[in-house]
Amino acid sequence: MMYQEGLIEVTGGKVWYQKFDENGKGTPLIVLHGGPGSSCFSLQGLRKLSKDRPVILYDQLGCGRSDRPSDNHLWRLERFVEELAQVRGALNLDVVHILGHSWGTTLAAAYALTKPVGIKSIIFSSPCLSAPRWEQDQKRNLKKLPIDVQETIKCCEENGTTDSEEFEAAIEIFSKHFVNRLERKPEWLEKRPPEYRNSEIYNIMWGPSEFTVLGNLKEFDCTPQLKDITCPMLYTCGRFDEATPETTKYYSRLSPNSKFHVFEKSAHMAYIEEPEEYLSVMGDFLKTIDCQ
Repeated sequence: MMYQEGLIEVTGGKVWYQKFDENGKGTPLIVLHGGPGSSCFSLQGLRKLSKDRPVILYDQLGCGRSDRPSDNHLWRLERFVEELAQVRGALNLDVVHILGHSWGTTLAAAYALTKPVGIKSIIFSSPCLSAPRWEQDQKRNLKKLPIDVQETIKCCEENGTTDSEEFEAAIEIFSKHFVNRLERKPEWLEKRPPEYRNSEIYNIMWGPSEFTVLGNLKEFDCTPQLKDITCPMLYTCGRFDEATPETTKYYSRLSPNSKFHVFEKSAHMAYIEEPEEYLSVMGDFLKTIDCQ
């Protein structure tokens, strides 16, 4: 496998990227990680798609191995959209597939709505395309948990103690239901350095809690514009996902050229919970589009 990594100059600093290439003839795939404020570390398994096409992952500015500028004005959706265009230009990705996961789908949709040329398809994996709708879904998900967990999360939000140990413990229970349902996480995933996550970006853009959006994404909702994205799209989620099957299917119905798939044994991290199935579904979709 050919492997390349490096830094790309973007607005506000440099971002770190990696490119996997086994000389497959397919259109390159660029992967947008979740967060905001996470990194591409957990998405490393997607490099296996490089047998058919180049696969590019990058840590968004402020995240993972990229620069950590202190200018909080950089943490806006519009700048991340600009960053994606800059990464694409630096790597000469004239024609490209995009796979976004979670917040990465927010970024993918916002970017697509700027009408860039050369987008062959978009995969919305566990999508967040409406902050208000995401918030509503998490409040519904919360009601499926034990009362004491619900009360802890509610009290910590009201009292501003979302950095407390009791809140962390409650979130851990929420995560086991709706984020990653594996009893044992892969060993490599446990080795992710904690500094790869930037909670400051998350707080500025989303807020201190998953369940109430207080950041600058509070009013983000691109559902009225989904009809304007005309390239082929694939919407996926886990059966137990934070990005609920009902909402994900709703987004797909609003999109004129889309398919919909549910990973039956997964929550929010199907690429880790059902890696072989995930790679199969993604790979088949991309190959089908390339053959059209």
